[in-house]
Amino acid sequence: MKLLIIGASGTLGRALVDHLADHHELIKVGKTQGDHQVDITQSDSVKNLFEKIGKVDGILSVTGNLHFAPLAQMTAEDFSLGLNDKLLGQVNLALIGQHYLNDGGSITLTSGIVSDQPIIGGTNASTVNAAIEGFIRSAAIELKNSQRINAVNPSVVTESLDVYGPFFKGYESVSAKRVAMAFQRSIEGGLNGQVFKVW
Repeated sequence: MKLLIIGASGTLGRALVDHLADHHELIKVGKTQGDHQVDITQSDSVKNLFEKIGKVDGILSVTGNLHFAPLAQMTAEDFSLGLNDKLLGQVNLALIGQHYLNDGGSITLTSGIVSDQPIIGGTNASTVNAAIEGFIRSAAIELKNSQRINAVNPSVVTESLDVYGPFFKGYESVSAKRVAMAFQRSIEGGLNGQVFKVW
């Protein structure tokens, strides 16, 4: 399969590349690195990316910024970071990407455990991740030509504990490889509108 990985240079992106490279043709994309660059918050940037690479069999998104802060210190501007980046950025990829997806192809977005299990300082993340899951469930019933869309919902990733560990006290981390395997299930399986939890 010809697979587009958005966020390929990040922790999860590198694990995806390692896990899938032997069996698929991978196009690695990032904001500043990779085979191509894209700003997922800008529709024109996303359209230009797809115009360059053409049709694909799978779109895998492991990207998107969030704002972590106590609710009492949160401003509307802070909150808009996650909405405009991780949520609308991934929605952008799906809305535009569906028109460049081969028949039977799939889109897989990333949410996260805080959609179900909120953390202190994670209101922005909980809102965004829950919205992503709502989007894929609804989009799944409208995609044409046997196309599919799913989300992978990981716990905090072991390889990222140095950054996110303080927010996830008492949570069991999961390896990036386990998360990559959930993406593999999404793209190589037949399920649609599903949230693959990796906890």
